[in-house]
Amino acid sequence: MRYTVIGAGAMGLRYGILLQEHTDAHVDFIDAWAPHIDKIREQGGVYVSRDHENRRLIPINLYTPEEYDGDPDVWIVFMKQMQLEDMLGRCAHLFKDHQVVFSAMNGWGHFEKIARYFPEDRIYGGTALVATVLNGPGDVDFIGKSGAGTMHMCAMTNEVTDIEKAIFADFQKANLNPEISDDFKGMCMAKIVFNSVVNTLCTMYQITMGQFISYPGARDMAMQLINEAYDACERAGIKLINTRDEELESVDYVSRTGNPLHYPSMYQDMSRGRKTEVDYINGYIARLGREHDYVCRTHEFLTHGVHLAELAFQYHHQDEAAK
Repeated sequence: MRYTVIGAGAMGLRYGILLQEHTDAHVDFIDAWAPHIDKIREQGGVYVSRDHENRRLIPINLYTPEEYDGDPDVWIVFMKQMQLEDMLGRCAHLFKDHQVVFSAMNGWGHFEKIARYFPEDRIYGGTALVATVLNGPGDVDFIGKSGAGTMHMCAMTNEVTDIEKAIFADFQKANLNPEISDDFKGMCMAKIVFNSVVNTLCTMYQITMGQFISYPGARDMAMQLINEAYDACERAGIKLINTRDEELESVDYVSRTGNPLHYPSMYQDMSRGRKTEVDYINGYIARLGREHDYVCRTHEFLTHGVHLAELAFQYHHQDEAAK
């Protein structure tokens, strides 16, 4: 199997490097962030740490969309929602009829964009409960011991295919702990609901996942958001792969035990002056509810809350930015 990762950020590097190191797969990477590309080429690869330790240089094949001429079996897409449309357009000349695409991005909105280039029977989605931090250009930190985290994957058609089995086998070898689901939308929504609690609240209050769950009212706050999201999904005819209580326990376990020291990716974006993906997470849940005559008042409020936090962060750090 040949894989090409579109988006050599934190998660793209984690998936691609683990596939490169633990399977027989050939892996290439495509990215468009010039400082990142320049640094990787200058140092001859990516520096990879695990839990801030054992930093080592891993050579990778990295290209811009315009430079690349490879022909992978599988595209793995890990971009920010706001950047995806432009990147897919730049890669469009590389897409071929025999290829499939897998994406485990946060939020909802990417599959509509991917479907402009690939038919449904060649699209596979996933969810990843694993923490990774891009410290800076050419420097990534895999959070958690080897084999940490879990993921689900599912064909957009909900049918298990031979190529999905092959991808699954490679993900197993790469210690990504995959599990095949038979409900594409229910699988995706379960991760969106998870992110709508942890990513959003940790970003607004600039705290780690462990600090969030240590608050005595954290589970009540989480359950309020989970209940609203599940109410909206039920009205939309979406059955999630977890029950409400299972979703709450997932939030608790990952925050308290799995990644207690981790700042979610939404906070990482805000702290670097980038736009967050809240419109594709809490904002999507709120839109889904309104489309089915149900108002997710807390999700709507938190969508505004994160945007206000983005603005407040800029105000508080404008002196640093001016230096």
